[in-house]
Amino acid sequence: MAKHRRQANGTKRTVATASAVLAGATLIAPTTADAAEVRVPNTNISAEIPGIENTPGIASIPGIEQWIPSLAGKADRDADIRSAIAAVKAVPGVANVPGFNDWINGVEKKYASAPVANRQPQAAAAPAPVRQPSQGERIVSIAKSKIGSPYVYGAAGPNAFDCSGFTSWVHAQAGKQIPRTSQAQANAGRKVAISDLQPGDIVVYYGGASHVAIYAGNGQIIDALNSGTPVGYRPLNMMPIHSAVRF
Repeated sequence: MAKHRRQANGTKRTVATASAVLAGATLIAPTTADAAEVRVPNTNISAEIPGIENTPGIASIPGIEQWIPSLAGKADRDADIRSAIAAVKAVPGVANVPGFNDWINGVEKKYASAPVANRQPQAAAAPAPVRQPSQGERIVSIAKSKIGSPYVYGAAGPNAFDCSGFTSWVHAQAGKQIPRTSQAQANAGRKVAISDLQPGDIVVYYGGASHVAIYAGNGQIIDALNSGTPVGYRPLNMMPIHSAVRF
């Protein structure tokens, strides 16, 4: 009878030791539905730690799947490993799993000495600058807006024009004040070679500089030609060219 009592006492000490080792954890049997299995690698020792599997970033801790097999393949590359380690260490009962505390401290030490990646938010690409039209392009655009307007001798817009009334009105809308008559325009502007014509230049026609038009580019002009002919496109060389000027 005395020998039997000694065996019973020994059994009580074994149970007490296991309970002390896994204080705060639950033995694998019976299983807790809301707890994850923490298994000591290369042993049959395991415990259920409630809530540990849901710790933010835990699956990204290198080697964690050796302790918690259910986390295998769930690593999040963008997770903050240092924060995840700190959160895991704070889970009640996990420090009492044999060997886990030493292991997690070793991982923490390794990452404490590693440089922190400097993740700067990627700046949004700046929108491409909007190209502003040149002065000449603005002049041509204004001239085009009056295509179809009637020719009226002595008229200078905005609804009817003669040739120099058209060129002077268009330039005024573009912010440039130029002389009213064709001869005055021919004399006041900066002379431009015909080979150097740019959109917006004034082309002067006939020997007496009696007609003017706006060069529109691509070998064309826009002008108020004569009575019965509305403002429109014409070929650059349809009349004898006197000169060209730019304001």
